Amino acid sequence: MVSRGATALALVALVGAVSGCGLPRSGPNKAEIFKGSVLKEGDAFIVSVNSRVTRATSVTPAFGFSSAFRNAGVVGSDTISPGDVLGLTIYENVKDDPLLGNTGQRVSALTEIQVDGQGYIFVPYAGKIKAAGQSPDGLRNIITKKLDTQTPDPQVQVQRLAGDGSTVTLSGAINGQGVYPIERPTRTLSSMIAKAGGVAIEPAVALVRVTRGGKTGQVWLQDLYANPSLDIALRPGDHIVVERDTRAFVALGATGTQNRVPFENQTLSALEAIAIVGGLSTASADPTGVFVFRNEPAEIANAVLGRKDLQGDQRMVYVLDLTQPTGMFEARDFLIRDGDTVYVTEAPYVQWQKSLSVLTGTAGAARTVSSAAGG
Repeated sequence: MVSRGATALALVALVGAVSGCGLPRSGPNKAEIFKGSVLKEGDAFIVSVNSRVTRATSVTPAFGFSSAFRNAGVVGSDTISPGDVLGLTIYENVKDDPLLGNTGQRVSALTEIQVDGQGYIFVPYAGKIKAAGQSPDGLRNIITKKLDTQTPDPQVQVQRLAGDGSTVTLSGAINGQGVYPIERPTRTLSSMIAKAGGVAIEPAVALVRVTRGGKTGQVWLQDLYANPSLDIALRPGDHIVVERDTRAFVALGATGTQNRVPFENQTLSALEAIAIVGGLSTASADPTGVFVFRNEPAEIANAVLGRKDLQGDQRMVYVLDLTQPTGMFEARDFLIRDGDTVYVTEAPYVQWQKSLSVLTGTAGAARTVSSAAGG
């Protein structure tokens, strides 16, 4: 007669054999991941996360504007540029034979005079005049002197209308894409975005890129609003593009969902990343086996490992144990970066459960077949 102890041992052996037969699972277990360590002739450095590691790896994208952008002064709202449209009104002190108007007409209006590509305009009897770079008042003085020799004491009024000279282009995730003139209320980046109706995406993930003369700078929209020094003065021809942050990480294993997940903020911690995908699976996750896979630049890898000899990107596997006294804090402080893979292993007992299910299912099927044959 077979003892219960022998039966139990046989069951354990059978479960172990079934476990090694390739049962379905969400990915590698902890032991298999650790086999890939350089300490075991693998090609990845496996590092347990602590406060020192967190500090060494806390790198976030550095965005901002160069001094060429930041030191540019605000364009005067009355500076005339090539492409601008001007309106001229000329008053003459003669009635019978005015220079520009008909008899009895003392006021002559010259509307929509466009400044050409070289910055010039043409005014009857005054000739070709360089308008670009002048203020309306300065141009008025030039035209007055030109006409003064031909009509007594002329009075000239110059108005800068909305033309395509001092303009910027807004595109991307903007509510009102288009070409906008630089005017008194819209001479800075934030005011121009507001003029265009604001952004069409969540401000937390909005990046603002400005291209000027072949040079480009970009900032987070929230930083633009929080830091006045980033609110640069605009220049004619600036191209402003608002776009969504393209960073993302991949979530795999015993989590609420397995997917490529976009960032929802400028910075994203491991704890936030787990929360975004629905947390750890309560039925299968091993809280001691939360892994972050990353290709780390040599500079950071050397700092993490306390070395100086590594060159080129290094494969790093960071391990978070949420059951440790400071585990949740470490996960809260450890930053996820673009391209990371966050993987949660299954608890060891999950494979045992699967193996038992296979065995009990097989035994049940066998009894059913036996009963049918005996019937």
